[in-house]
Amino acid sequence: MLAAVGCSFSPKTQAPKIKVPDNFKESQGWKVGQPADHLARGNWWFIFHDPDLDAIMQSLEVSNQSLQSSVAKAEQTASLLIAAKFAFLPSASSSADYTVNKSGALGGGGSANSLNASKAGSGIKNIQSVSGQIPTWEIDVWGRLRHSAKAVKANVEATRADVETMRLSLQSQAAQSYFTLRAADAQRLLIERQVASYAKSLELTQNRKAQGVASEADVALAATQLATTRAALIDVGVNRAIMEHAIAVLTGRSPAEFGLKPTTLATHIPKVPATAPSTLLQRRPDIAAAERRVAAANENIGAAIAAFFPVISLSGSNGYRGLLDLFNRANNYWSFGPDVTLNILDGGQRLAAKAQADASWRQAVSDYRQVVLTAMQDSEDALSTLRILAAESVAQDQAVHAARESERITINQYQAGTLNYINVTTAQAAALTAERSAIDIRSRRLVATVALVKALGGGW
Repeated sequence: MLAAVGCSFSPKTQAPKIKVPDNFKESQGWKVGQPADHLARGNWWFIFHDPDLDAIMQSLEVSNQSLQSSVAKAEQTASLLIAAKFAFLPSASSSADYTVNKSGALGGGGSANSLNASKAGSGIKNIQSVSGQIPTWEIDVWGRLRHSAKAVKANVEATRADVETMRLSLQSQAAQSYFTLRAADAQRLLIERQVASYAKSLELTQNRKAQGVASEADVALAATQLATTRAALIDVGVNRAIMEHAIAVLTGRSPAEFGLKPTTLATHIPKVPATAPSTLLQRRPDIAAAERRVAAANENIGAAIAAFFPVISLSGSNGYRGLLDLFNRANNYWSFGPDVTLNILDGGQRLAAKAQADASWRQAVSDYRQVVLTAMQDSEDALSTLRILAAESVAQDQAVHAARESERITINQYQAGTLNYINVTTAQAAALTAERSAIDIRSRRLVATVALVKALGGGW
């Protein structure tokens, strides 16, 4: 095909150079990967072994409106690729017309001879025609059409990668909202147990006061502790409601149509493989999208340069035209031949288009480098958070055990009459705070695991 041969003016396509470390600060064994964003990521949330989370993700895939909008945008962009491919082919059209034409000889004055000549040379003519045309078939000698088509193709691939970026972002939002909600459930269960315990403590203190071994101040202190904890129990519902509403919208439903029954927070924290960061440049769709936009900008430079050269095309037409007996061979006409068009003066428009293409390429390169750096930061943040929280979890579990033991000993001593009730409230408050912190740390570890999944492009 003639359009397949010709010159190429775009710079050699390659990913912009960027300094990449041999390994991550937070994980050894990292290696530079090959782009593999086309690989299916699968149901990465299965690593949490949570049926409710599985159901949320399935609903999100089908019903999330932001995701559906992104898919529709990608389909719109894909249609441009079809148009770019058809630009290589000749266009054809046909037409038919029926014309009533009157003409007369020009004469001067008003003499009889002139009038007779005018009548003799005038008349009404019915002219008919039917024709087919191939207005323009551009021969892509300089590669303008090829560069444009390649740029469109790269943009289509970038938009498809944008869809995957949107999908992964929404999935991570849903998972993090879910774990935050389950943390609120765990906090609620804990505080409910504490409310029941404090109610017993208040009853015990009231009995001791009746026996003359506790003061009115002890009763007031126990009542204050119980009321404060009940208020904290109510406050937990605020965050849970907000997270539940967020999940409802993410799954394409109004908050009134969605609800999750309370349950405990997962205790299983997925283990991160030591070589997980090696998938960073392979799986992240936002990096792939940025790289393909660089390629598109690269091709646009070639198209801008090709615009300085003449446009070579073939055109032709064939049809019939006559007064009578339209399809008589004598009324047939045709034409065919090459056409060369060179824009000599355009007021600097092509120079401006070339400068714009160069600047767009530099912008795309900078955007690509920034996306890569951000991806590295995301992974480092998630890895360091998981490492630190794992160590903190161990220390916090020890704090919970010590606080509960202190609470038990203090209550026994109070019942024996060797301590004031204020010591009991202090120990109980410390135990409650320790357990709530343990739940918070576990929740943050789950949320950080989701953040790492997102940073690595969707699972490992």
